[in-house]
Amino acid sequence: MADLQAALGAHMSTALTAEFGPDYARTDPLIRPSTFADFQSNVALALAKRLGLPPGEVAERIAGHLAEAAMCERAEVSGQGFINITLSDTWVGGAAATQLGDPLLGVPVSDRPQRVVVDYSSPNVAKEMHVGHLRTTIVGDAVVRMLECLGHTVIRANHIGDWGTNFGMLLEHLADIGEQAAYAQLAAGEINEFYQAAKVKFDADPAFADRSRRRVVALQAGDQ
Repeated sequence: MADLQAALGAHMSTALTAEFGPDYARTDPLIRPSTFADFQSNVALALAKRLGLPPGEVAERIAGHLAEAAMCERAEVSGQGFINITLSDTWVGGAAATQLGDPLLGVPVSDRPQRVVVDYSSPNVAKEMHVGHLRTTIVGDAVVRMLECLGHTVIRANHIGDWGTNFGMLLEHLADIGEQAAYAQLAAGEINEFYQAAKVKFDADPAFADRSRRRVVALQAGDQ
């Protein structure tokens, strides 16, 4: 619909220039979908005062030019100066066939392609994932597809963080409560509760926090 309005707007600009001169080429054609035809233009009403002419006469003069355009089946004036525009089935069919034959469906490729990095959901893998991660991943992929369609080179990123303090914190908490208790809690899906319990200890107990940091150093050094 937007493409049709843009194409029709270009014809309207040509018609305004031919009838009233180049000063009117950039006039907003005021084209909208219509229940009486494919589209309706109210531009004659807006131009009448500026031209010092009755809206109906302005509309008739514009419609005469539009009727000559290949995309228009007919352009008719109604009411006080509305222009009802019916598109040519042959032209619409040809335009649709052209778009179907184009992998980009007529979307223009950027003349200044860039290298773009798109970061997806970047979850904290020490916590349970939730629908928010799914949402941001879908949004990220939609952005990637649009940018690639426009000709940009896209680098996909989904940074899940380093082996930071949160992992040391979780491992120390696991060591404190024992593997069996930890397994039972995590197998039951209580991942957030496990994380929160470890965080409470980390914030309240300096010795636990120190052990957690040392655990990260050992983890990063490859300690089995």
